[in-house]
Amino acid sequence: MYAVIRSGGKQYRVAPGETIEVELLEGQVGGKVTFEDVVAVRTDDKKMLAGAATAKAKVTGKIVKHVSGPKVKVLKFKTGGQYKIQRGHRQGYTAVQVGDIQLS
Repeated sequence: MYAVIRSGGKQYRVAPGETIEVELLEGQVGGKVTFEDVVAVRTDDKKMLAGAATAKAKVTGKIVKHVSGPKVKVLKFKTGGQYKIQRGHRQGYTAVQVGDIQLS
């Protein structure tokens, strides 16, 4: 059984027991998280459910850790002058271990 959930403007394919990295979520490490925006569910008997059939579906999980992504450097400059700007950014992510997929 697996499900497709939407979190942080992105869609993720999840199955029970997997660990996924989603956009930064509020909560403590070890806390529970519930994803209620379920796009589709594939059941054990090979049925694909989507739309109104997944309106009450939920995916629960546990926050494993908060991590930072790789450093991204942006450099802007103009030739012939002393104009140079360098900026860096590290996006925050949350690692979530998927626990259960509920259809009701």
